[in-house]
Amino acid sequence: MRTILRAVDSPIKHGRGTGGAKIFGETITFETPGRGLHEITEPIAEAVERADVETGLCSIFLRHTSASLLITENADLSVRNDLQNWMEKIAPEGDSAYTHTAEGPDDMPSHLRAAVTRTCENIPVTDGSIDLGQWQGIYIFEHRARAHRRTVSVRVWE
Repeated sequence: MRTILRAVDSPIKHGRGTGGAKIFGETITFETPGRGLHEITEPIAEAVERADVETGLCSIFLRHTSASLLITENADLSVRNDLQNWMEKIAPEGDSAYTHTAEGPDDMPSHLRAAVTRTCENIPVTDGSIDLGQWQGIYIFEHRARAHRRTVSVRVWE
């Protein structure tokens, strides 16, 4: 089943950069239901459409240290399940070697998982839309067990 997270809020800003290039900025907040890959392709695509840029670059940045951004296959759920299972093997909960445990047993593994993934992605904008491949989707990879509010900065340059 494919579920796309909806934006909680989305303030909009427009401006001009050096040399008059058009710059669009938006901050989108999402509520993740907990651990897993949660698709945000649609809200990012909508932000790019609001930017009104025909050809450019969209940069998205997740402002957190225990979650990450990922572009991966959006057609087959088993890909996301395998990614989650692999991540749990390389950064397991309950490892006695962890010293950072103040926020619970999933805290340090979440930081490790975020460290080996990304918090920023750059996507071409073509004909006013994000230029992803046919089977690609944009995901927040929530590494914490419980629900969180996650903020994504979107910038689109002409």
